[in-house]
Amino acid sequence: MSDKTLATILSNVGWDTGRAAEPEFTGGADPILPTPFRIGETAAASLAAVGLAVSDLWELRTGRGQEVNVDARRATASLRSGKYLEMDGTPVAAERTPVMGVYPAKNGRWSYLHCNFPNHRDAALGVLGVEEDREAVRRAVAKWDALELEEAIIAAKGAGGMVRSMAEWAQHPQSAAVASLPLLEIEKIGDCPPEALPDGDRPLSGIRVLDLTRVLAGPSCARTLAEHGADVMKISGPHLPFSPSQELDTGHGKLSAHIDLRKNDEVETLRELVSQADVFSQGYRPGTLARRGLSPKDLAKLRPGIVYVSLSAFGRVGPWAHRRGFDTVVQTVSGITHRQGELFPGAEPGPQFYPVSAIDYLTGYLMAFGVMVALVRRATEGGSWLVRASLAQTGRWLVDRGQVPEAELRDVPEEFTSDEVKRWSTATDVPAGRLRHLAPVVELSETPPHWARPTVPLGYHDPVWPERTA
Repeated sequence: MSDKTLATILSNVGWDTGRAAEPEFTGGADPILPTPFRIGETAAASLAAVGLAVSDLWELRTGRGQEVNVDARRATASLRSGKYLEMDGTPVAAERTPVMGVYPAKNGRWSYLHCNFPNHRDAALGVLGVEEDREAVRRAVAKWDALELEEAIIAAKGAGGMVRSMAEWAQHPQSAAVASLPLLEIEKIGDCPPEALPDGDRPLSGIRVLDLTRVLAGPSCARTLAEHGADVMKISGPHLPFSPSQELDTGHGKLSAHIDLRKNDEVETLRELVSQADVFSQGYRPGTLARRGLSPKDLAKLRPGIVYVSLSAFGRVGPWAHRRGFDTVVQTVSGITHRQGELFPGAEPGPQFYPVSAIDYLTGYLMAFGVMVALVRRATEGGSWLVRASLAQTGRWLVDRGQVPEAELRDVPEEFTSDEVKRWSTATDVPAGRLRHLAPVVELSETPPHWARPTVPLGYHDPVWPERTA
């Protein structure tokens, strides 16, 4: 069914859905891991869309298309690629704040606290009035109405949510707002002449990408562009919290520089980088960068022909358009954890997260697809372009694919075989040692994807573009 799911992506951008028959899909069908949600099908379809867009770019350069192959099991593993990191033979542990998690609230309801960044942890603990102790948090949450706690934490600039069922979410005004949006939006925001692809021997050779995103979805978009030849520069603030394991996971192929957007002179440094770039990808909440003169229209004037990517949690419309959110938050409020907990209960009763970060990585793959579609349009018809995506739109698309029948969910393995993981992995020398990690998933007949640069620590490079690679 991956071809049918691929067709929903292609129709979203006006492509002929007959192209969904072009990629070859292998690796079987869902369930691949213990969840009713079709994570294998959507992962394979999203990566096949990327492969088709890469093929189109290659055809622009050479007049030749490419064969595209995607293995659904391997694609599913990529939805938790951080799990398979090893540094010098030792697994890389994911950082997790002890108080982060789901807790019982009043009246049989549940609340999720997202606390992996210090500011979000402090916001939750401040609202609850307790120290960083899991039992103290549990006792405090139990005294709260779950909806009132959700609103209080959001008001305190934290992140989290009340666990809802799918039926409850369907009645929520933000659910209706998300339903009014397509999966992915690609909009022309400025006029300029067609711009040919830079010279080079890879599909995205010479394309310069500024990655101002954090955590997983946006960084995975930029990582995907890097594996097809783009020059990607990760921009982060030296004062911002981050997850070292997530940076190891999503940093493949990237340069990395520090720029503090609180300082006017450093904003000007960023604007100089933009003037020489092709893609600007950001994950700030809607409207945030406009205050710094970095809105889509601002950058289309600064650099005609720019492809501007905007990622948000809950979409650009609706009462939650400016709300903070993460994959786990979207799972919580939209009914995914409620349903997962019904079918795959944990050690304790209650909602459960599915066994991957599907919404995050799927959104990243779809963003990369949107960027490449926009680059083709820039090359053939000209213009500056805006690509919009949100975690909630991707979550809705995932849920709309339907669920695996319950009868097929018995005895589903929780892990891939060690031989599979070994076959799907590669090793790279990075500043910290020898990093073993998953290799790119998509198989292409003429330009096998690979990362030309190793993962480096944040701020490792100066904020200066290298010469365009050939």
